[in-house]
Amino acid sequence: MQLPSVPFMAERASTVAGQYDALYGYIAAITIFFSGLVAVLIFYFAVKFRRRHPLEIPRPNAGSLTLETMWTVVPFIIAMTIFAWGSSLYFTLYRQPKEAIEIFVVGKQWMWKFQHTEGQREINELHVPVGSRVKLTMTTEDVIHAFAVPAFRIRSDVVPGRYTYAWFEATKTGRYHLFCTEYCGTNHSGMNGFVEVMDPTAYQTWLAGGGSDSPAAAGETLFQSTGCATCHRLDAQGRGPNLNGVYGKPQQLDDGTTVTADDAYVRESILNPRARTVAGFQQIMPTYQGQLSEEQILQLIAYIRSLGAPDAGATTGSRSQTPATDTTTGTVAPDSQRSNPLSPTQPRANANSNARTEVNATGGGATPARTGGNSNQ
Repeated sequence: MQLPSVPFMAERASTVAGQYDALYGYIAAITIFFSGLVAVLIFYFAVKFRRRHPLEIPRPNAGSLTLETMWTVVPFIIAMTIFAWGSSLYFTLYRQPKEAIEIFVVGKQWMWKFQHTEGQREINELHVPVGSRVKLTMTTEDVIHAFAVPAFRIRSDVVPGRYTYAWFEATKTGRYHLFCTEYCGTNHSGMNGFVEVMDPTAYQTWLAGGGSDSPAAAGETLFQSTGCATCHRLDAQGRGPNLNGVYGKPQQLDDGTTVTADDAYVRESILNPRARTVAGFQQIMPTYQGQLSEEQILQLIAYIRSLGAPDAGATTGSRSQTPATDTTTGTVAPDSQRSNPLSPTQPRANANSNARTEVNATGGGATPARTGGNSNQ
């Protein structure tokens, strides 16, 4: 009878998996080597220096400067190599790509909810194209969760009241497990799912299957229905700041300081508008705490990002007119989403510049800016 194989590590299916495993293997090899060396030396010294006569008195040992130097310098060098290697990998894992497909993730007891920039929604299953960088913007509606895909060697805490980020670039098509790796309640063990990595053509076909409004389009509807447009007028200056082009830019506050209009600032402006007020405006915006879900806040953020897009004249929320073969999502060409996580490659010359404006790739500066009738922006 053939016993089932038990893999030592999860399958490698991302660009950083090999680097991660190499560092892990290096640390494991050092641990095994020195553990074995210490065990052998203990046995050797126990035999060599055993007492051979009941009255034997051991001779005093004055020590060795060479030996003292060795066991100080060698561990220091090894520790520094681990530090340098680990730091390099850390920055690779936690510095977001400048251009990538962005997907919004909301954790909730006990499920993972995903929304693509095209509008497709998924629960406990995420479809992505192979060979393209994917950025996850994550938050939670209740307790702390942790999003982890072992095959991609990624794990990130998802914390209430803030946004956390992770990215990956899948290298093989297939179906890979995703888990919550932070105990989050009685059904924690059931909070799992799959990442479906598809061929780019198959992914485009899947996207074409339809979905609800894009996050930016839904955010625009929400912006109007909640009365945000009353104060934050986009055609002129109202009682609140004009939000056109605000996202990602420094904002002057009434206390003389400046703040960048990023995801965290926009979220704070929606839920706690009196925390920071933009210079020249009064604190008249009401709080939306308890009135908007995390998904709705992300939609408002996506809408505000789209207001700062270069193609701001295009219709917000409209579908891209770019052929499926030219883009994997939004306005980012496939060649721009591949391989280099720290500096984008040049997009292909035939990329359609008329693609929809609500999709802001990661490198295009897509995160939140304030919403509602917020005078704090």
